Amino acid sequence: MGAGGWPLDDRGVAYGDGLFETVLVRDGAPRLWEAHLARLARGCQVLGLPMPAEHRLAAPLIDAPPGLAVLKLMLTRGSGGRGYASPAAPAPRLRWQLSPFVPDTARWKAGVRVRHCRLRLGIQPVLAGLKHLNRLENVLARGEWADADIAEGLLCDSEDRLVEATCMNLFWQREGRLETPRLDRCGVAGTLRAVLLERLPIAEVDAAPGVLASAEAVWLGNSVQGLWPVARLDGAGGEAPQRWTIGAVHRRLQAVAHAPLGYPTRLDN
Repeated sequence: MGAGGWPLDDRGVAYGDGLFETVLVRDGAPRLWEAHLARLARGCQVLGLPMPAEHRLAAPLIDAPPGLAVLKLMLTRGSGGRGYASPAAPAPRLRWQLSPFVPDTARWKAGVRVRHCRLRLGIQPVLAGLKHLNRLENVLARGEWADADIAEGLLCDSEDRLVEATCMNLFWQREGRLETPRLDRCGVAGTLRAVLLERLPIAEVDAAPGVLASAEAVWLGNSVQGLWPVARLDGAGGEAPQRWTIGAVHRRLQAVAHAPLGYPTRLDN
C-alpha cells in the first residue's frame, strides 16, 4: 500500500506505536536488505506486531527508478484499542514512500563539522536498538542548531554516556582500536553499524563524551549516507572545538563501510 493519508486514530500517529526502516535502493535493488529485515523483525517481536511478509515489504521496489533512491517503510499497529490499551486483534498498517536520493559526496571527502547536544536521551532498555516511530528526542536535539555548516549533533544518555548522533551511529579509533557506543540502554542500532560489527573488530563500549578528545579519528555513519569522517567537533556551550585531519585511517573504515552500499571505496584527499 502506497504512501496514502493516515487516519487520526492510527496508533502510529497517535502514540508512535510502530516501526520504520529507511533503505538505500540502487537500480531497484535494496542495500543491506537482510539487515533491515532483521531489525524490523526484532522490533515486531518487541512490540508484539506480526512481521509483514517479505514480498509485501519489497513490493515498492518494482517501481524504483534507475539510480539511487530511498525506500521508507512504516509499520504501525493500526487503529483501535481504548487509550493506550492495544486492540485485542490488531490490524497493522503498512505504508511506504520511495524518493530519489543524491548523497553528499563532499562530506565523504572533506569530513563534517558536528556538535554535542544538550538534550539527553532517556534510558529504556526494552526499546534500545529499535527504529520505532517515537523519535521526539531526536527532533528536539536537531532543533538545537540552525547553522548549515554543522552536519550532525552527538547525543548522550541521561547518565552522560555517548550513544549516537541524531540520525547516525558514532564510531571512533583510540589507541589503534575501533570503538562504538554500546546500545543496550537506548539509541538506534543502525544496519550499517551491524554490518561493520560483523566485518571488523569494533568494540562496543560505555564511554563519556570526553573519550573523543583522545581519539585518532571519528566517524558518523548510516545505511543511506554512508560514512562521514568528523573534521571538527564543537561543544554544546561554545567550548573550543576538537579537530581532526582527514587521512588514511579515515579512508580505511570508509572503504569497508561503502562497499556494501555501492558507494566509492577510494576517496583520495
